[in-house]
Amino acid sequence: MSATIIDGKATARAIRAEIAERVRARTDAGVRPPGLAVVIVGEDPASQSYVRGKRKAATAAGFHSVVHELPGDTSREKLLSTIDALNDDPAIDGYLCQLPLPDHLDKQEVIQRIDPEKDVDGFHPINVGRLAAGLPGFIPCTPRGCRELLLRGGFETEGRHAVVLGRSNLVGRPMAMLLGQKGPGGNATVEVCHSRSGDLAEACRRADILISAIGRPDFVTADMVKPGATVIDVGINRVDAPQGPGSEKGYRLVGDVDFDAVSQVAGAITPVPGGVGPMTIAMLLQNTLDAWERRTGG
Repeated sequence: MSATIIDGKATARAIRAEIAERVRARTDAGVRPPGLAVVIVGEDPASQSYVRGKRKAATAAGFHSVVHELPGDTSREKLLSTIDALNDDPAIDGYLCQLPLPDHLDKQEVIQRIDPEKDVDGFHPINVGRLAAGLPGFIPCTPRGCRELLLRGGFETEGRHAVVLGRSNLVGRPMAMLLGQKGPGGNATVEVCHSRSGDLAEACRRADILISAIGRPDFVTADMVKPGATVIDVGINRVDAPQGPGSEKGYRLVGDVDFDAVSQVAGAITPVPGGVGPMTIAMLLQNTLDAWERRTGG
């Protein structure tokens, strides 16, 4: 029997509507709108596409949206001064610097320059530490989106064996921490696997909940999945498409999971595209809303 499709588009749409209603109610009462800013350096096409999507979603939700577009040869001093200005701007509740940055700029220096109270990407070491300690703080948007899909879909995590493929600071590590925390969407037994792990297939077959974030197209095959497991595919990979869907662009998007085959084994699965991707932007808005409500007494 085919797996239940976990519809990230529909879930994200519902969350964005909830956020817009909350914003409308408070701005109608005279509170200024939430402020979200994005800094983008250079002209990477994928980054520009992401930024356009974020701005469109923020505007639709009633946010004050600002984009700082800087040329690819922007100096370290110019970028840091832009960040300092956003740290000091009372109309901005949260912001991010779109990654990747040009090679001459230090990503870690930039992340650590961001005010942790405005770090809606959740990448600042202070927010990472808060997450590790189980304290309130900003949760990285993609892991938070994955957890929200599990919560809203009614997928039980308590007592389940969860396997996270990937150990990046952006997805794998925070995802594992969320699943292992006390509370809703947590209390799982978590196993983190990566490129140096032994027998990845056997590890995946132990998973009641399998989260793949390794960036390898169609890596997870049907024989690696426990029948009835819940599969969350974080991967977004471009593969050649000389014909069929995406052929006009020369590529198509696929996840880390062989969707057609795995969907015949899993109990539930996210598609790519249309699964985790829309949730990432929804959680960026949610993080910004949280920051705004703290700053304005909501």
